[in-house]
Amino acid sequence: MAEKEKKSKPPRPPLSLWLPAVAVGWLIPGGGHFFQKRYGRGGLLLAAVFTMFLFGLMMRGTMFQPQTGDLLTTVIYVGGFLGDLASGILYLLSVWVGYNQPDLAGHVHDYGTKFLVAAGLLNILAMVDAYEIAIGKKN
Repeated sequence: MAEKEKKSKPPRPPLSLWLPAVAVGWLIPGGGHFFQKRYGRGGLLLAAVFTMFLFGLMMRGTMFQPQTGDLLTTVIYVGGFLGDLASGILYLLSVWVGYNQPDLAGHVHDYGTKFLVAAGLLNILAMVDAYEIAIGKKN
C-alpha cells in the first residue's frame, strides 16, 4: 500500500511584502494600488468607493453601530458596522465631523444605508486585489 503524499503548503508571504499596500488600501480607497504604482486601477477604485459613499451620505443613510442580541441582529449590525468601517478614511472623517443620521423610514434612506456599506465592501475587494498584486499572484 502506497503512502499518501503529503501536500506541502506554500510558505506564507512575509508581512512586509503585502501589509503596507493593504493598510494604505484600507485607509485610502485605491491607495494600495497607488502604493504599487497602479494608478489607473487605483483611480477607478477611489472614484467608485468615494462616489458610492458620497451618494450614501446624500441619501442620508444610517451608519451602523455594533449591537448584540439575537443572532440575526448581531450579524446585521456588526456586519454593517464592519462594512462601514471598511471605507477607511471616508468613514472616519464622517464620524469625526459628527455625521449621525437617525434610522428613518423610507426607501431613499434605506438605499443610502446600503450604499454606505457597499462602498466599504468594494474597498475590501480592492484590498484583496492589492494583496494579490503585492504577493505576485496577480499582475
